[in-house]
Amino acid sequence: MRLLKPAELPADWNPTADPRLTVWEMVHHLIRVLEAGGEGAAAALVARLGSRAETARELCYRLYTLCERKKRAAEAMAYNALVQSWPEIVRLARETPHAAEPGSGDLFEQQ
Repeated sequence: MRLLKPAELPADWNPTADPRLTVWEMVHHLIRVLEAGGEGAAAALVARLGSRAETARELCYRLYTLCERKKRAAEAMAYNALVQSWPEIVRLARETPHAAEPGSGDLFEQQ
C-alpha cells in the first residue's frame, strides 16, 4: 500500500459526492488541480469545498513545514505553491459561480 501522488489522483473527483472526504485528500486534489489548471481551477475546487477548504490550507502549511524540516524538497515545493497561491485562490473562489450553488458550501458558512 502507498499514498498516491497528486498527479495520480482521478481528475473527475467531486468532493460533494465523496462519502469519505478527508482533509488529506482535499489537500492533494488541490495541489493536483493547481498544478494542472492554475489558480482559477484551484479556486473552482475551493468554492466547491466551501468552509472545509480552510482546514485543507492549514494541513498544507503543516505538511510544508514538515517537508522542509525533513529536507524533502519536491514535496515541500508542491505544498508551498498551494500556500503561496492561497490568497489569490480564495479571492477567485469568491467570484466563482459554484460558491452560490445549493449544497456546495459557502466559503463563509458557519459550521
